[in-house]
Amino acid sequence: MSATARTLADALESARAMGLDRLDAQLLAAHVLGRPRAWVIANTDVPLEADVSATLGALATRRAAGEPLAYLTGQREFFGLSLAVSPDVLVPRPDSETLVEWALDLLDGPLGHREAPRVIDLGTGSGAIALAIKHNCPRAEVHATDRCASALDIARHNGARLGLDVCWHVGAWWSAVPGLCFDLVLSNPPYVAPGDRHLQDLRHEPAIALTPERDRGDGMADIERIVAGASAHVASGAWLLIEHGADQSTAVRDWLRQHGFPAPVTRQDLAGRERVSGGAYAY
Repeated sequence: MSATARTLADALESARAMGLDRLDAQLLAAHVLGRPRAWVIANTDVPLEADVSATLGALATRRAAGEPLAYLTGQREFFGLSLAVSPDVLVPRPDSETLVEWALDLLDGPLGHREAPRVIDLGTGSGAIALAIKHNCPRAEVHATDRCASALDIARHNGARLGLDVCWHVGAWWSAVPGLCFDLVLSNPPYVAPGDRHLQDLRHEPAIALTPERDRGDGMADIERIVAGASAHVASGAWLLIEHGADQSTAVRDWLRQHGFPAPVTRQDLAGRERVSGGAYAY
């Protein structure tokens, strides 16, 4: 995008010429101008100051190079909530809404009789899942963990800004909540196998949140740690839901069966891919 774009229409056309789709170009312009997208669409003839044009051009260049739009604008909507994000956290994705929807079904159904069900989101990142649960089920006592302190700072900020009371814990998986037990466990852990071709497309996002450490090559290491450690933190009837790759559902269900969840099932995301598996603890 040329820094000399004289009108908003010039800037948007230049962004399109760089390969940005129309929506991304409009959202970047809305961010820089501090206006709603609808205003941008209706006011393409407005002149741009040189500094505004230059800022918009720089952001468009970064977006064209593959940097996520959410990092450029500093925010992302998830389950109806506007969340602050940064390169310290994964960009919340619609796939994870499948996990939230299932959790809310359980809180209204099998766990509906519990006055204050205790819920935990392991590896919360921006806090998206934990905050969506608390927003839609205020009676729940929601906890969330992350081993990355900077990620947890973002989650805390989001919770405070949205006025949602979540108990935040720093630490890796179950080590962050010693002695605590839960009625519902949720997690979107790292599950992308080292060397997976999709990692190139995700190169701007934190590797620690994508690929498990000490993984044997199938992306299952953290999923296995979470499931194997659950027995010390859940009682019979508690549920555990794990988001995973579309090709991991069979392995995740097998691992759940081996660790006290005898009848695991899988839900599909909006694209029809098997992306969340879970079950009730029965020991």
